Amino acid sequence: QVQLVESGGGLVQAGGSLRLSCLASGSILSIYNVAWYRQAPGKERELVAGISSNGRTNYADSVKGRFTMSRENVKSTVYLQMNNVKPEDTAVYYCAAFVGSSNYWGQGTQVTVSS
Repeated sequence: QVQLVESGGGLVQAGGSLRLSCLASGSILSIYNVAWYRQAPGKERELVAGISSNGRTNYADSVKGRFTMSRENVKSTVYLQMNNVKPEDTAVYYCAAFVGSSNYWGQGTQVTVSS
C-alpha cells in the first residue's frame, strides 16, 4: 500500500509556472504507474498526465507542450511542472498510483490561475 501527499498548489497568474509534487510513502514508488488528474468545479475528474514505471509519459491534449511530468524514484516523488498556465487549468489536482488492480489517491492540491 502507498500513501500519497500532493503539494505545490496555489494561486498563479496566467502565463506563469507552478510545480506540483507528489510524495509517496509506504511502498516503493518505482513499481507504480503514476498519474496526475484534476477536477474543476462542476466538471468530471480528468487525466492530465501519466508516467509509467519505466518513465514513459503521456499527456492530455489540453496540456501538451505546457506541462511536464517526471519522477524521482530515489526521493519517492513525482512532479508536474506546469508552464504557461491558463485560467482553465484551475482545478484540484490529484496524484494517483496504480499497480495491478490496486489504485491509490492523494487528497489533492488546489491550483488557481488568475487571468
